[in-house]
This record gives sequence, C-alpha cells and structure tokens, in this order.
Amino acid sequence: MITSIIWLPASLLAGLFQAWRTAVQQRLRADLTVSGASLVRYLYGLPVAVVLLIIYAIARGWSAPRLDLWFFLLAGVGGLTQILATNLLIMAFGYRNFVVGTAFSKTEAVQAAVFARVAFGEHLSALAQTGVGLGVAGVLVLALGSQRFHVREIVRSLRHPAALCGLGAGALFAATGLLIKRATVEVQLPDPVSEALVTLAFVMLLQIIMHGSYIAWREPETLRRVAATWKTSSQVGILAGLGSACWFTGFAAAPVALVRVVGQVEVIFTLAFARLYLRERIRPLDALGLGLVSGGVVLALLGGWLKS
Repeated sequence: MITSIIWLPASLLAGLFQAWRTAVQQRLRADLTVSGASLVRYLYGLPVAVVLLIIYAIARGWSAPRLDLWFFLLAGVGGLTQILATNLLIMAFGYRNFVVGTAFSKTEAVQAAVFARVAFGEHLSALAQTGVGLGVAGVLVLALGSQRFHVREIVRSLRHPAALCGLGAGALFAATGLLIKRATVEVQLPDPVSEALVTLAFVMLLQIIMHGSYIAWREPETLRRVAATWKTSSQVGILAGLGSACWFTGFAAAPVALVRVVGQVEVIFTLAFARLYLRERIRPLDALGLGLVSGGVVLALLGGWLKS
C-alpha cells in the first residue's frame, strides 16, 4: 500500500546516492579490508543520520517516540542483514568489475517482491511485476556480458563466485528492506519521513556496535586504517547516510518491491560512475542492459501510479 507520494523521489535519490557511495567505497578496497570498507558506511554515516533527524524533528515539532523491544529486535536484525549484504557485495567486486558486482546484487528487486508477498502479503500490479522482470533481465544482460544467451551459459554464469556473492547480497538487501519497513511501523510518528529517520539513526547505531565490536576483536588494525582514511571514508558515510534516509523513507511509504525496482536506476548511475569515476570500460552490450533496466523502472512507476 502506498501511503505517500514521497516514496518516488526518495527511491530515485536512493539509487543515485547508493551508486555514488558504492563507487567511492570501491576505491577504499585498496586501503581497507571488506569489513573495514563496510564499517565506514555506518561509522561516518551515523552523524549524518542524527543531524537529519534533529533538523526534521525541530521542523515538524514532534517529540521522541516510545520504542519497544520489538522495534530494536527488528532494527538490529535488519542492520545485521545489511552488514552481511554489503560485505558480500564488496566481495563480488573482487571477482569481477564494479558494474557486474552491482548488477548481480540488483536481483534484490525480484527477491524483494517474492519475500514481501510471502511475509507481508504485499502485491504489485501486473504492470509493476512486468517492470520487475524487465529490470532483472537488464541486470542479467549486464552480468553476462559478451557470453552467449543460452540457458546453459546463464546457469554457468550464475555459478561464478561473483554471481553467488551478488545474489546473496541481493537476497539479504531484500530481507533488510522488509525488516526495516516493519521496524518503521513500530515507530508510529505522524509521517513516513519521521519514522524512517528515527529507524535509520537506531539501525546505524546498532550496526556500529555489532560490526565495530567484531572488527575490534578480529581486525584491530582495520580500525586504525578506518581512522587514517577518514577523508574518503567520511565521503562514503555521508553518501550512505543520505542514501539510507531515502531508502528507509521509501520503505515506510510504499511496498518494498516497488521501491527496490524503481531504485534500480542505481544501475544507470553505476554505469556512469564506472566510466567517469572508476575509468572502467563499458561494453556496447551494456546499452541493451541499460535500456531494459530503464524500461523496467518506467513500467514499475506506471504500475505504482495506477495502483495508487
């Protein structure tokens, strides 16, 4: 159910910020471990989340909500699945390039649709479902590259370590969206932005506690590297805070699958960042994948608009 039109600009901006953040984060892999590159999202993103929360609370004039144990459980598990998903995504980059790693993870849109249907009974219109399928076809084109488009080749590609990491990341990102959406329901504030910002601040705090404790135990040197790379790491944190605020707002205002498929505009931004920022070569076949993803987003938008 769509409760506010804010889900649309939030989803589009989320795709932009996530592609931008991931591109900067990819450069950190030369200086940090997988866990370290993931930690900077929350460590440097929390101040952004808190500032956004304070500014919005003052502007709207609402007081702090009462949060129960169920909220913290949902926020904690959602934060954990996001940590694991981010680690898998960064690992996928190590096997293939930036575009392909992101492409495999973008199957989260169809996975989110399935999970949401089973867990919460969320149902997309036929047009939006077609958009999901078209978007997934687009990311498969990007992922398979110049390989032949036979079933055997697709299956073989999906057995590649990059595919396994990307698909696992997609599943966990889909689960994260559903858990976060359920957590925002527990906040019970006047509008979805308020609920999203409260949830975001606590999720990031719990992520720092969980992930930071693990790194302090297993990789203490990584904490020093995270501090030493603060200039780049803080950029990742700022973009992560802004992107997560948009994702959480979208989840609070619309079905998770619809937000995820519109957020696939990230793939379009990813291609641009890969070419202009990371200087990666873009294949001619990427244009086909780009077109399919774009068409999927358009159909999802039309489906969501007609249903609302």
